[in-house]
Amino acid sequence: MQFYATGKIVSAVCHGSAALVNVKDAAGKPIYAGKRATGFSDEEEKIISMVDAVPFLLETRMKDIGAKYEKAPEAWGSHVVVDGTLITGQNPASASAIGKAILEALSK
Repeated sequence: MQFYATGKIVSAVCHGSAALVNVKDAAGKPIYAGKRATGFSDEEEKIISMVDAVPFLLETRMKDIGAKYEKAPEAWGSHVVVDGTLITGQNPASASAIGKAILEALSK
């Protein structure tokens, strides 16, 4: 929360985006609310048969708390979303692209 509140880059990729679902801004609103973001998709979770193994489906939870969730046109495609200082990647295929997005944001 402190990094986000002070304008520092906050980033996550794949299931790591789940670590931010309970993070709130200074007004008590989820940091995902109204923001474009991504993380492991419900479809990808179904493909690997892990729906029953995870505590919640990340795409669904992000949408439930007000994220403008985006994903690649097909499962396992690389997809990175930058919304201000929030930088998220959909899945492991997004790792290289999210690294480049973070580097770009740091160079500004």
